[in-house]
Amino acid sequence: MLANGINECIQCSIDNCEYHAKKEDYCTLDRIKVGTHEQNPTQKECTDCESFKNQA
Repeated sequence: MLANGINECIQCSIDNCEYHAKKEDYCTLDRIKVGTHEQNPTQKECTDCESFKNQA
């Protein structure tokens, strides 16, 4: 699953995340947690990657 530190099962375009692969739009984590900031999410904009960590 992880090849060269890239998890090809998790695509990600958030390049200011600590876990972004930088050279490619993938995550470097083994797994992520997806959550919501809404009580009753009905659209993808209502979901969040709770594994996100702002790049220092």
